[in-house]
Amino acid sequence: MNAEPARALMTIGDVLALLRPDFPDITVSKIRFLEAEGLIEPRRSPSGYRKFGDGDVDRLRFILTAQRDRYLPLRVIREQLRARDRGETVPPPAAGDRRRPRTLVAAPGPAEPADPAPEAEPEPAPEPPAPVRLTRRQLLDGAGVDAALLDEMETYGLVRRTGGRNGYYGGEALAVARAVAALGEHGFEVRHLRAVKAAADRQVGLVEQAVAPQLRRRGPGAHEAAAETARSIAELAVRLHAALVRAGLRETLGP
Repeated sequence: MNAEPARALMTIGDVLALLRPDFPDITVSKIRFLEAEGLIEPRRSPSGYRKFGDGDVDRLRFILTAQRDRYLPLRVIREQLRARDRGETVPPPAAGDRRRPRTLVAAPGPAEPADPAPEAEPEPAPEPPAPVRLTRRQLLDGAGVDAALLDEMETYGLVRRTGGRNGYYGGEALAVARAVAALGEHGFEVRHLRAVKAAADRQVGLVEQAVAPQLRRRGPGAHEAAAETARSIAELAVRLHAALVRAGLRETLGP
């Protein structure tokens, strides 16, 4: 991306103010998540404070529009951004071509640690994302799976619907369904993934056990503190799991 004059740089709060009229669900955590995924690369001040230029805002608009109006996965959006960076023409999502409702925007992952205190105004505190609720049809279309596969995932407990047959699925169900479909391309059937589900359930149990003392407190903010602790432990557990899998494969396949 081309260098921009210092006067054109904005804080993350300025970016939120620019984007929220068109993308009410945008949050600090969402922007940080997109940065962690390598889709945007804001500059940093000497104190570590994020600084954004007009090009960064345009890039964010492209990403958010592609998610909201076409519900494209990040993998496809990343490819389109690379094409744009190479100077290729990538048509933006057509206005009015909204194949998925806005509530389907994927929620960001766990928030990163806060930036160092800025020299001027502090960044706004991250806002909790609104819960995602998907109908059965939205989940089928969003994950690109058929009804039989979704039924099998429900049978084995990989996804759950709240509220009975006419209820809804949480946002995590979309990520699970997509992962199951991708693993299916490598020959895995849903029944093969019961061990993965059992391991996840054990990790959830460990996290619940760790935050139980905080949940028993009755002071103000106790529940929020427990939720933050749970998210931190869960992220560490996922990192540990990934590292152990890589180490095991290295022993099998070599460096």
